[in-house]
Amino acid sequence: MPEFDLDSFKKTWQEQPVQPKYDNNEILKMLNKKSRNYMKYIFWISVVEFLFFSVLGVFYLIQSNESDSFLNILEKMGVQKDNQLVTKLDNIYLIIKILSLVVTGFFVLKFYQNYRKIKVEEDLKLFIIRIITFKKTVNAFILTNIGLLLILITALIGFTFYILNAQHIELDSSSFTGFIVGIVVSTILCVILIWIYYRLVYGIIMSRLDKNLNQLKEIESHEN
Repeated sequence: MPEFDLDSFKKTWQEQPVQPKYDNNEILKMLNKKSRNYMKYIFWISVVEFLFFSVLGVFYLIQSNESDSFLNILEKMGVQKDNQLVTKLDNIYLIIKILSLVVTGFFVLKFYQNYRKIKVEEDLKLFIIRIITFKKTVNAFILTNIGLLLILITALIGFTFYILNAQHIELDSSSFTGFIVGIVVSTILCVILIWIYYRLVYGIIMSRLDKNLNQLKEIESHEN
């Protein structure tokens, strides 16, 4: 019986050509399909958000007490509450609410259009451009929502000073400082909470989409 040479066997095994499990075309199709699915998830999340805020807006419209908490703050500052004041404040909330729904609806449409343009058999370079465009749309959506919050807060601050001036109310330095500090702290907390929400909801999907994008770029660089 011939003597078994382990070293020779290992050398022969190592020298055998290793066949790749998938070729570039198969990998490309899988990455394209995954990317399309990630975009679909973001689209449906945005649809749910749109429906949620629409229902919430209708609920507050029926309740008609959305501005009560802010009115309480104004009353503590010495502002006299009347029907005209309540109507103006309700109009501010209504405008911001409608603007928010319009913006969200616009981005839902953009997400859907971007998703529909993605084709698995599409040219690789064009597909990469589609993904980059989609990422920019998501980032614009997040920043726009933060911008809407800042617009609402700015409108409320402007409205506060307008009412104080109209009713000839002068705040002492401590009350004025407390008001400004409260607004700034509330704004920062709201922006942080919104950012955390979008990072958790969209960030996980976007990180996987980024991973796919990098792999697609690598395949594209090998093909050139």
